[in-house]
Amino acid sequence: MSVHEKIRFVRLAKGWTQEYLAEKLEMSVNGYGDLERGKNDIKLSKLEQISELLGVELSELFNSTEKTVFNFIIGNSNQSFTFENSELKHTVEKQQLLNAEKDKEIALLKRIIELMEAKNTESL
Repeated sequence: MSVHEKIRFVRLAKGWTQEYLAEKLEMSVNGYGDLERGKNDIKLSKLEQISELLGVELSELFNSTEKTVFNFIIGNSNQSFTFENSELKHTVEKQQLLNAEKDKEIALLKRIIELMEAKNTESL
């Protein structure tokens, strides 16, 4: 996991928006977003500010394991899966809404077929 990915991950785990962090860093939202996407190199001074705001050691952002990211964000509490669970829950809810819309469309199409069949039967 790269430095910019870890920054994004920690920000999301804390429930912060890019707008919030950009404001705290006195940056534009687009400028901050480019940092998180890895489009721009991050100056060391800005990286120090980011690590301080996120409450992580600067050295932890350079550590290469994802497990370390979980450990310094949340520690050993049961909250370690909160971020993952909320994303999964959102994905499931989105899929349920899509399925409900699909079911409505199928019901409508079946009704149209019934009406067309009835009309054809009357014509004969």
